[in-house]
Amino acid sequence: MLARSELLLPAGSLVKLKTAVLYGADAVCAGLPDMSLRAQSQFSLSDLEDGLSYVRAKGKKIYLTLNLFMHNRDTAKLPDFVKTLRRLHPDGVLVADPGVFQYLRDNAPELNLFVSTQANICSAQAVKFWQAQGARLCVLGREVSFAEMREIRAACPDILLESFIHGAMCMSYSGRCLISNYLADRSANQGKCAHCCRWHYKLRLRFKDGTIKDLELNDDNKNMFEFLLEEDFRPGEYYELAEDPHGGYFLNSKDLCLLPRLPDILALGIDSLKVEGRNKTEYYAAVVARAYRSAIDDWYKAPESWDYKPALAELYTLQNRGYCLGFHDGRLTALEQNYDYTRTLGDWLFAGSIVEWQGDDAIFELRNCVEAGETIEFLLARGLQTLSLALSQFEDAQSGEITTKVSAGQGKKIRLRPQVWPLPLAEVKSMLPQYTVARKHAPLSGEPRRLLDAKKAEFSRALA
Repeated sequence: MLARSELLLPAGSLVKLKTAVLYGADAVCAGLPDMSLRAQSQFSLSDLEDGLSYVRAKGKKIYLTLNLFMHNRDTAKLPDFVKTLRRLHPDGVLVADPGVFQYLRDNAPELNLFVSTQANICSAQAVKFWQAQGARLCVLGREVSFAEMREIRAACPDILLESFIHGAMCMSYSGRCLISNYLADRSANQGKCAHCCRWHYKLRLRFKDGTIKDLELNDDNKNMFEFLLEEDFRPGEYYELAEDPHGGYFLNSKDLCLLPRLPDILALGIDSLKVEGRNKTEYYAAVVARAYRSAIDDWYKAPESWDYKPALAELYTLQNRGYCLGFHDGRLTALEQNYDYTRTLGDWLFAGSIVEWQGDDAIFELRNCVEAGETIEFLLARGLQTLSLALSQFEDAQSGEITTKVSAGQGKKIRLRPQVWPLPLAEVKSMLPQYTVARKHAPLSGEPRRLLDAKKAEFSRALA
């Protein structure tokens, strides 16, 4: 019988960890800011201990990261860090540096060693090498196509394999990027990427005398020509160099979304399906977890009638750069790039989350402005259902002040009393536990609307 694939979510903070588990993650991946590629992690050691207890109480798994490429200055910290890992004893430790792998194997043999995507594993030969070193799981590089994944699975049946299914794509090879080093003195391989591929760049002209000037595009000439790149080995495949008033986005990829290709991956028996996004919000963790949880469970129940469209519609409630299939179907095309804009777009915003229940009152922390009459949708933890609520006024959770508009910031919270709910209170408390997130509809118009619709259409064409 085919083993069920686990759904693995990133956890950039304790709240995100608990949110991911609430919304269906089988496992979470976390790390401390030091000694991993999580330089922006919000975990303290006490948070991590709390997270470990929480995950284990829920019968889930937690993997910790030790996946930086070490410089000499880092190695002095390694013994104490490994002592902490041995005390915490997570379900797995993600490693990329061969020297770190050997140190753990020699000094903490009881730990399950996982090989990070940073190790660029793209072949069965690489998997076999790491398996011979004692690895229990290998994370395949984002550059591995499904055809290659199938060959790797067939050649390596006795080791756990993990594959990315959703999240931001990196312009470099599985995150081994040096652009950030050059432009911002921040090493991507030390967990400090400045995401230079998302920056906007201006096109300049250098004349023979050495002077550099702007290329002036005005009303008279802007519609006369376009700038296109053609690569030698892809004749006839043109990559547009587009520039808006802010600049051009020549290195900006769309976001990976393999939800429509889940049947391929699940039927193959890939052990762990990984979501990227440790620095995203709790809303991101909730939406992605429940969308993929619903889609995965539906496929196992009835693969012959499975439909990706309901879960994909849920993913479109996230701000995104447009979705693509990454390398799943083979080499990339221009459809995987986003030359129009670098910001994310979407028709929904993170409204806030229930941070606690005080008796029969829900305490709701705001993450966006909400006005009287606006509908807030609370995301239920199982399936794709929501519970809608529209309030005519808001009660400050601390002062009791009543207003008709509330703005987010500085931990702003409102109190939701029993009478505001459209269902019996006992049912509401069961449906909306602590860490439940909510969203509000904020439909786009004008140019952002056109851009978002164009990206949806491009993804539909890619799936055809």
